[in-house]
Amino acid sequence: MGCGVYVREYSVSTNKRFEVVKITELVENTVKESGIRNGYVLVFIPHATAAVIVNEYEPNVASDYLEWIKKYVPPDYEWRHNTIDNNAHAHIASSIIGASRIFPLIDGRLVRGVWQEIMLLELDGPRRSRRIVVEVMGS
Repeated sequence: MGCGVYVREYSVSTNKRFEVVKITELVENTVKESGIRNGYVLVFIPHATAAVIVNEYEPNVASDYLEWIKKYVPPDYEWRHNTIDNNAHAHIASSIIGASRIFPLIDGRLVRGVWQEIMLLELDGPRRSRRIVVEVMGS
């Protein structure tokens, strides 16, 4: 039984300084295109001011994620990095939350809970192009 790797890269635009963008469909389409049935799926955002989360996507809870970040990593705090480009909060929140997630792949299906969606958290937008790398590995 051989192993394979399939990689796709996407670009999404964001419209606000803080935003939640659902990317589950991109990831699941990549899994289907790959033809790989069992293994792992890596979702990676190669940015220092964005993050990836997995949870329920509903407008109120999506707003709650962002409010939590603003409360515990406030953009208007006197962060030292803000003297350079006023986005220290985004760097800190991204490093705490993380830029990647790994999912099991079983029988051609991404394993996730009924209400779990994959989301990009924009922490320093708007941005014309946020890259999303999806790598499917397995057999």
